[in-house]
Amino acid sequence: MTVDQAVGHNTLRGIALKIVSVAVFVSMQTSIKAAGDVPAGQIVFFRSFFAIFPIIAFLAFKGQLGTAFTTKRPFNHIARGIVGVGAMGLGFFALTRLPLPEAITLNYAQPLLVVVFSSVFLGETIRVYRWSAVAVGLVGVLIISWPELTLLNSDEALDDQEVLGVMAALIAAAISAVAMLLVRNLVQTEKTATIVLWFSSTASVLALFTLPFGWQALTPMQAALLVMAGFCGGLGQILMTAAYRHAEASVVAPFEYTSMILGVLVGYFVFGDVTSLNTLIGGVIVVAAGIFIIWRERQLGLERTRTRRAAPPQG
Repeated sequence: MTVDQAVGHNTLRGIALKIVSVAVFVSMQTSIKAAGDVPAGQIVFFRSFFAIFPIIAFLAFKGQLGTAFTTKRPFNHIARGIVGVGAMGLGFFALTRLPLPEAITLNYAQPLLVVVFSSVFLGETIRVYRWSAVAVGLVGVLIISWPELTLLNSDEALDDQEVLGVMAALIAAAISAVAMLLVRNLVQTEKTATIVLWFSSTASVLALFTLPFGWQALTPMQAALLVMAGFCGGLGQILMTAAYRHAEASVVAPFEYTSMILGVLVGYFVFGDVTSLNTLIGGVIVVAAGIFIIWRERQLGLERTRTRRAAPPQG
């Protein structure tokens, strides 16, 4: 096998792993939605605690368990956990109140907001191309949200729940974007396994603090679905990490949007959700904007690499 063939083989493997990870994460969301109206804090606990088991099993298999939890930055991990739990809780709240395709598609606002927050909080230089893509993408988010946001004055409880779901999904995307900035800081010194284990552990403990606020007794089916959601979350994390190890992020990342197709299919066949025209049109706009941002990041990365290679040696 030539070097080019090996690289191509690894790239295809990375893409395949990414698509499988997306399918597993959609299975996690499907399990949570199928469990019904369960308090968000309770869902966060099951999703975080039972995710730890497949992660630990994988690390033990790789012989990396002994050092996986070791860190010199515990407070950074805890801060990331607090922010991540907020995003997760609001995301699960939205998931239980919105059609599955809509809940999945609204989450696509997160990478757009990462660009905005990178400029505001980190001082990164964002040029007109990416700002334009963010603006177009946010128009897509508005198109998806518009039917619910125009029902703000409605007296119908069902409509009110959907309005709350949309608002929760958008706030979750914003908080999740902040969490991504914290992760970007952590990856400079921490191993992926350390970040994942610390987050799952921190989230499990933090979720327990919501216990006095109305956890409910679960039926055996609800408990099984939430445990399955946790295992899917852990497995999805492992598969996603492996995908980025086999191929460049700019190649793998666009396949995140296959979750929209899966969400439409699962929503229709499992929950009887008929995807609205607004969700389809807005979703396509948001996906296009997201892919453009990923492509632009790749181009800038290539330019920086060429500049470094062309620079004369120092000294």
